[in-house]
Amino acid sequence: MRRHDKAVLELLIFCISKGSWLHLLKTLIHLAVEAEAKQLDLAVFYGLGFALVVIGIIIIVAAIILISTGGAKKGKVRGAGVIMIGPIPIIFGTDKKSVKNILVLALALTIVVLIITLVYYWLLR
Repeated sequence: MRRHDKAVLELLIFCISKGSWLHLLKTLIHLAVEAEAKQLDLAVFYGLGFALVVIGIIIIVAAIILISTGGAKKGKVRGAGVIMIGPIPIIFGTDKKSVKNILVLALALTIVVLIITLVYYWLLR
C-alpha cells in the first residue's frame, strides 16, 4: 500500500472514530472524484468497506449483549421492518404506529439514495 493510501485510510478511520459523519461523507465524495483522476488504489476502499462491516458486527453484538443482560420485562412487543429492493420499500410490522414510523424512514432513505445518485451522476458526467 502506498504512503498516500495509508494516509487516506488513517483519515477515514479518524473520521469514523470521532463521529464526524459529515466530514466522512465529504471525504468519500472527494476520494471518489480523485480516484477517477489519479487511479487511486482500490485497497483503500476495500479496507473502508471491511472496517464498516466490522463496526456493524460490533454494534450488533453489543446490542444483543445489552438486551440479554436487561432481563425479561413485561410489556407489549412492537416492531416493524423494511426491505429495500432498489428504490421500492417493502414494509411490514406488528402495529400501525410502528409501520408509519418505518414508512417515514423508508421514504427518507429513498430520497437520500436518489439525491446521492443524482450528485454522483452530476460529478462524474
